[in-house]
Amino acid sequence: MDRRHFIRTAGIGAGATALAAPHVARAQTVSWKMTTAFPPGQPFYSTGPGSLSDFADRVRAMSGGALDITVYNGGELVPAFEGFDAVRQGIVEMNGWVSYFGSGKVPAAQFFGAVPFGMSTQGQNAWFYVGDGIDLWNETYEPLGLVAMPVGATGVQMTGWFNKEINSIEDMNGLRMRIPGLAAKAKARVGVDVKLLTGGEIFPA
Repeated sequence: MDRRHFIRTAGIGAGATALAAPHVARAQTVSWKMTTAFPPGQPFYSTGPGSLSDFADRVRAMSGGALDITVYNGGELVPAFEGFDAVRQGIVEMNGWVSYFGSGKVPAAQFFGAVPFGMSTQGQNAWFYVGDGIDLWNETYEPLGLVAMPVGATGVQMTGWFNKEINSIEDMNGLRMRIPGLAAKAKARVGVDVKLLTGGEIFPA
């Protein structure tokens, strides 16, 4: 593999893209930028154990400081959902989001995140690391010049919380709901007014 080509095109997918290497020569510090789709201060996604900033700290420690990743929350460097293209254009080296955010550009990408009635976190990781999940993911991203690697997983997500009772399928008609990916397509079929919002936009909406 051409190392320089890899560095130019590495991109983050469902959780994020990681770089696995048993040894990194300490000739100089390599500085990378990582954009994300998540707002600052969001637990698990932006801060705390399992977050992308935690990932960057771990990479820095494991490489002895040879690889330094600066994390930019959604909207700080590029708009929240434009990090994918920022990696493709060489503006940044990495982007962290949930892969179904890119389903409009790469429809198959949503299968590498949570899907309705899909796998648990344990099942997803088994598919990634024991089955062919990561290979299929990278095959999907290869035409874009990107490398995808999982970093975190929230597991399955519930449909939501509502300000009125949902007692029938008809009650879904006209309901405004923030929901992405395959679940959004299913909800739209029963009349839901689907919205794709970043995490930071949900509460104000």
